[in-house]
Amino acid sequence: MVESFVYQAAPMRVVFGSGRLADLAAELDRLGIKRALVLTTVQQKSHGEQIAALIGNRAAGVHAGAVMHTPVDVTEVAMQQVMALQADGIVAVGGGSTIGLGKAIALRTDLPQIVVPTSYAGSEMTPILGETREGLKTTQSSPKILPETVIYDVDLTRTLPPAFAVTSGINAIAHAVEALYARDANPVVSLMAEEGIRLFAGALPKLAAGEDDAAARDDALRGAWLCGACLGAVGMGLHHKLCHTLGGTFNLPHAETHTVILPHAMAYNAPAVPVAAARVARALGAGQAAQGLFDLTQGLGAKVALRDLGMPKDGIERAADLAVSNAYWNPRPLERDAIRDLIARAWAGDPPVIAEALR
Repeated sequence: MVESFVYQAAPMRVVFGSGRLADLAAELDRLGIKRALVLTTVQQKSHGEQIAALIGNRAAGVHAGAVMHTPVDVTEVAMQQVMALQADGIVAVGGGSTIGLGKAIALRTDLPQIVVPTSYAGSEMTPILGETREGLKTTQSSPKILPETVIYDVDLTRTLPPAFAVTSGINAIAHAVEALYARDANPVVSLMAEEGIRLFAGALPKLAAGEDDAAARDDALRGAWLCGACLGAVGMGLHHKLCHTLGGTFNLPHAETHTVILPHAMAYNAPAVPVAAARVARALGAGQAAQGLFDLTQGLGAKVALRDLGMPKDGIERAADLAVSNAYWNPRPLERDAIRDLIARAWAGDPPVIAEALR
């Protein structure tokens, strides 16, 4: 049987390898950026200052104000900096928080962006922006949000703390897992998804052990690129919607929330997507996808309970209500009670449970 599908590639330039941060000035020149605002978090301000020094008079300044979940009021402060410094481009250095702030600025100004990821979040590969206003997180998609250039310098991941590398990596795996059963899944994205999961499954145990393994770092960053490309190419389902709900409502850490929820979301959807589940299991080298994801997470020493991330037990019912309040596509119909049970198991840190059959 001939399979029909649509695949749309992201129109961006990727520079990958060791020491590729040295290409930043040339990439700014290629885009005609003469006054770049360098974005970071407070914790990575020194990285931003080093990059500003690297690009010299091409740097308009450093704004170290990025935070989780891209609150609108934080973006408004950054916009004041953009205007005051007359910036004509953005260099976002960091993980999902910094990349999100750069996207929010680009959406409002259409300024060109160069992203230098220092984590495995994958946000740099997507035209998607998630913003939080008064505790409610919403997402939108626009071509203006996509960076023009992404520089993946493997050397910048050498200092990632092992625990952070683990949660950031499993966050990336989540993109690939949901891409395999997306409504608009296609063979090209599915190949990227399975390979991305496989790369991380091999690299994360070495990174979790604190090994200074250049090949593992290379595999993990390539995995992040592939998994991020999946997130940018096809739609996501229950896992991502639920993580956005939990993160925005209870101010939970982004990557850690993905890490806890992923095995349970896979278990919820598994009966509806046996082929995708088999591909996830194969990439993990596990007998079963959901349990394999849980075992990977637990074996790497990551937290497996929402309660350990700060979610209150009395938030379970509210989270279940919010998770089904807005209709969105998922391979298995959204059932409030079943999702409530999913959240309860994730809150307690229990292993995932797969339904025997769909109702």
